Amino acid sequence: MYDFAGKSVVVTGGAQGIGKAIVQAFLEARAFVSVWDVDEEALQELVEEWQKWQGQYDPVVCDVSCRKDVEQAAQKVRETRGAVDVLVNNAGIFIGKPLEELTEEEWDRALGVNLKGIFLVTKHLLPLFREGGAIINIASTRALMSEPHTEAYSASKGGVLALTHALAISLGERKIRVNAISPGWIETSLWKKRALRREPELRPIDHLQHPAQRVGTPEDIAAACVFLASPSSGFITGTNLVVDGGMTVKMIYAP
Repeated sequence: MYDFAGKSVVVTGGAQGIGKAIVQAFLEARAFVSVWDVDEEALQELVEEWQKWQGQYDPVVCDVSCRKDVEQAAQKVRETRGAVDVLVNNAGIFIGKPLEELTEEEWDRALGVNLKGIFLVTKHLLPLFREGGAIINIASTRALMSEPHTEAYSASKGGVLALTHALAISLGERKIRVNAISPGWIETSLWKKRALRREPELRPIDHLQHPAQRVGTPEDIAAACVFLASPSSGFITGTNLVVDGGMTVKMIYAP
């Protein structure tokens, strides 16, 4: 197990789903985690559920697409921690609908949260980074392959991959490594806030179509984040780690 004692971590979109699992993984590794999320109800539930880690995390209400929110959240990190060692840009939204029905506002919202949000958060936290820090951007296999009616989401995640390698080059001289993780099918039902939480409804074929023989879990992505933030990945930067149970390398033929 990796030990992040004394390290300061920021996770956006950290109150539910994959983000919540990422936060928990860093807490278990003894890091202090600043948890940013736009959902106040979900943040409050974290406080109720994670009493054993009281004092080890700080819930912060923040819409990453809003510059003012990001500035205020970054200032809170400055005041409470003084520095950042790891940033996980996880906040994201999915908008899937036919192109003819997709509005300009929906397009702007998807790119605002999923892509502009990474720019804003990284920009405003950068002055707090210590030498040797790590930034991890959560992209998606939708950046590499598509299903119908995912134009806004796929475009935003494709941008995340390009932004990742650009940041890796720009921040290399500061010894800040920047990588992306592209999750595939990750079942998040049990990691949502109570009003949305439910038992997963998965069929045998859902698991068996994956070369790894199962659908992914938020813990799979969290483990990848901890690895990419650790010294074990010290020679890895500018890359995209696909965590999808092998689906993007599987050849599919019509029966």
